[in-house]
Amino acid sequence: MRPLNNGPFGMYRLTVGVVRIMRLLSFRVEYVGRENVPEDGSIIVCSNHQSNWDPVLLASAMPKQRPIRFFAKKELFDVPVLKRILTRSGQIPVSRGEGDRQALRTVLQKLKEDEVISIFPEGTRSKDGSLGKAQAGVGFFALRSDAAVLPIAIIGKYKFRSKLKVVIGEPIDFSQLKSDKASAQTAADLIMATIAELYMTHSQNVR
Repeated sequence: MRPLNNGPFGMYRLTVGVVRIMRLLSFRVEYVGRENVPEDGSIIVCSNHQSNWDPVLLASAMPKQRPIRFFAKKELFDVPVLKRILTRSGQIPVSRGEGDRQALRTVLQKLKEDEVISIFPEGTRSKDGSLGKAQAGVGFFALRSDAAVLPIAIIGKYKFRSKLKVVIGEPIDFSQLKSDKASAQTAADLIMATIAELYMTHSQNVR
């Protein structure tokens, strides 16, 4: 596990600290299931995706010693200032809408190094907050790595001072799917179904 004040995560603590203050001022967030986050080993963090605020809530859900790498559009790395911030905070450049072999290799390598990677199974933000179909990519990483797959449901609407709930489920067991040599899409569907179950179970009293 990499220390937060060294290497690619040199800016991570500062960035998370700043956005945490913004989150506290903007929303009322309840976290459920933090005890389900593995203390060590690689993790693929999977949640539904409805807002650019989602990564902020996910980063705040993790222990300080478990920084998360997120995907960022490759074009953002063309801007010198953003490139410096994104690189130093450990983000992964990816070309959207096309196969990106370099990003794929980077993710698999980082998972071998016991790091934490966030992947939104739906691949894009939901315009109306409803849960969409998972893309096969997240299933590929779940089956090809030994990482714990951590399902998270983000519940509520991003309105000023609104209540949001972040529910962290237990890691999903993929041993049977791996034994059956299941398809990446089957694995992805299981991940999304687990998120949907968390969402439905905990969505009461969220306004």
